[in-house]
Amino acid sequence: MKKFNGKNKTNVGDQMAKVFAPERRKLIMDKLYQNQRVTVKELSEEIKVSEATLRTDLTKMEEDGLLKRTHGGAILIDIIDSETNFSSREKRNKDEKCAIAKKAVELVSNGQCIMLDASSTALELARTLKDMPIRLTVVTSGINTALELNEHPDITVILLGGIVKRGSYSLEGSLGINILKQINIDLMFTSANGFSLESGLTDFSVYEVELKKAMVNASHKVIALLDHTKINKNSIASFASIDQIDTIITDFKITDDYAKKLEEQNIDVLVVSTDENGHNPS
Repeated sequence: MKKFNGKNKTNVGDQMAKVFAPERRKLIMDKLYQNQRVTVKELSEEIKVSEATLRTDLTKMEEDGLLKRTHGGAILIDIIDSETNFSSREKRNKDEKCAIAKKAVELVSNGQCIMLDASSTALELARTLKDMPIRLTVVTSGINTALELNEHPDITVILLGGIVKRGSYSLEGSLGINILKQINIDLMFTSANGFSLESGLTDFSVYEVELKKAMVNASHKVIALLDHTKINKNSIASFASIDQIDTIITDFKITDDYAKKLEEQNIDVLVVSTDENGHNPS
C-alpha cells in the first residue's frame, strides 16, 4: 500500500497544467455570460487553476477587449456598455469599414442569395446595397441589417431566428439553423473579433459563434471583411477555420510573406486603401 506524503500534492498542479490557455479562457467567458461577473477565487476553485495564472488570463483578455478587470475579478464588457456596444463598434474605424464594404459589393451579382452577419462592417455593406439597382435575397442575423434593406423593392430579406443579444442588435443561438438547411447561400459576408492563420475567424460570444458556424457551413463561399484591427488577433472561439475562408477584404497592408501564406491556403486577398500611411503588420 502506498503511503501518503507531501509529494501527492503535486498531483493537483499536474491537473492544473492540463487546462490550456484557450480552454481556460473559454471557460471564463462561459462563466461571464452566465453571471456577468466572476472572481479570481471562484474561478480558481472551479477550473482548478492557480490564481496567478487566472490573473494573467484576465489581463490578456482585457487587452483583447473581452472583459473589464475589477478588484479581485472581472465583469463582462456588455455590462459596462450594453446600450452603446454596437453603436460604439459601428463608429470605430468607420472609413476602413466603408472602403471594405464598397470593395465587397463588387463581388455581388444580380440574382444571388447572400448572407450577412450582424457585424457593423456587414451593416456598411447593407447600406451600400440599399442604394443599388440590384435583385437579391439577403439572409442575415443582424436586426439593423434587415431593417436597412427592408425597403429595397428588389431585395428579399430573410431574418434568421434566435435570441436577441443585448446591446448588439444581433441574433444568437441555434433557433435559426433549420432555416439555413432550406436555403442555398452563394456568398457569406462576415466579420470577426479576430483572424489568424492558426485559428481562422474567431469571436468572443460563444453563443453567437454557434450560429455563425452554421452560417459558414451553409454558404458556398465565405468572404471575411476585416479591418486592420482584426488581423493577427485571436478571440475565444473559432467559427470558420482557415480552409473555410475563400476571400479576405481588408485595409491591412499585407506583407509578401503573409500574402504567400494566405495564398497557400487558397485565400484571395483584396486590399483597400483609406490613407497614405496604411497599417503595417507587426
